[in-house]
Amino acid sequence: MPSHDKGISVLIDARTIPDYAEPVEAGDIKEGLIYFAVQYLDSGMRVPQLEALVFLGRNLAPGDVGQCYFQDAGSYREGVRFGVPASDQDPTAIFYNQHEKELNHIFEFDRALDELLRCSSRRRARNVP
Repeated sequence: MPSHDKGISVLIDARTIPDYAEPVEAGDIKEGLIYFAVQYLDSGMRVPQLEALVFLGRNLAPGDVGQCYFQDAGSYREGVRFGVPASDQDPTAIFYNQHEKELNHIFEFDRALDELLRCSSRRRARNVP
């Protein structure tokens, strides 16, 4: 039997992708769940950057109003936690806070996938390798 180094092609599901982004609603995010930040490194929105983030909670620092806190999923899985002195844990952990009205780049998995598929379409239209 021949070896297939490229794997097997699989149709996972037929999707209709809207022509607009569907970020998570601030009121729907839940502590401890993973979300995906999709941001673009270019103005043509053809070079995406994807990052898995864990939602830590709201208003975690004194004086916060409407702030949502996230941590990179990798350091979270390693046990690094917000509020523990940096000297006691991995210094490469990344924490973000963003106002709840500015979460237009935070998605649940399937909506992040939709965003990447829209990017793929833009890239094909411009013949971007």
